[in-house]
Amino acid sequence: MVEIERKFLVLSNAYKTEANTKTRIVQGFLNTDPERTVRIRIKGDQGFITVKGKGNTTGVSRFEWEKEIAVPEAEALLKIAEPGSIDKFRYEVQVGKHIFEVDEFFGENEGLIVAEVELSSEEEAFEKPNWLGEEVSGITKYYNSQLSKNPFKKW
Repeated sequence: MVEIERKFLVLSNAYKTEANTKTRIVQGFLNTDPERTVRIRIKGDQGFITVKGKGNTTGVSRFEWEKEIAVPEAEALLKIAEPGSIDKFRYEVQVGKHIFEVDEFFGENEGLIVAEVELSSEEEAFEKPNWLGEEVSGITKYYNSQLSKNPFKKW
């Protein structure tokens, strides 16, 4: 239940032509405490509840537990979420043996595009596509839980 993930800014829209899927995601947070965030998400036609722990010193590894829930349950939980929400499209792009999840944000976070890649270890090598920019792993202002409270447009 440890997620190992690196996050990057995206330099161009080139990922869109390489994407295998595009899915809308709407999410809110029941708790945004960095020690234990609790996220409610509707991804396409599925609902999820996710608990994430605090990241390690590099910000690349952290506890994550996720369970699929019915969409009506997710909708009900979103109604009691903390103020602020996330609305984005997620593109999945195969690059070598890895899948990059590229999130294009809307609403108060419009203009922000980030890519994440999950790894089996912090040292695992991966191919970097030409549209991948600066690494922002572990920079908390890029966490969705923080973007819901301090949106990109207010930076």
